[in-house]
Amino acid sequence: MKNRDLGLLILRLTVGLLMIPHGINKLLHPDAFGYIESTLDAKNLPTFIAYGVFIGEIVAPLLIVLGFRSRLAALVMFLNGLATLYLAYSDKLSALNQYGGWAPELPALFFLGALALFFTGGGKYALSTRNKWD
Repeated sequence: MKNRDLGLLILRLTVGLLMIPHGINKLLHPDAFGYIESTLDAKNLPTFIAYGVFIGEIVAPLLIVLGFRSRLAALVMFLNGLATLYLAYSDKLSALNQYGGWAPELPALFFLGALALFFTGGGKYALSTRNKWD
């Protein structure tokens, strides 16, 4: 049984639904959001950029789950993942965690899943399928 569109739906739901709680956590816990601001400040970047996390971790994943402008939302989520890698894991790119896995494996799974969706689109089981950004 071969069903590309069902596979894309599963990928969309997985990438989107598993990311949204990360963004909601930052909304509910100011210290989590403050960590992003302090990390940006430590790298001499403007702290207002931290608000982009809500687009990358709530809005874009929600659009991916719905299948509306999936490619555009996946691009936003991918860029958010690259920012996460740079800000939180740049000193751990060659490190392993306590279980032997790659230290930034979780953000990598998210942003590489988003990258796959950017190239494939959301599939036919999506809210919108006819725009070039779907």
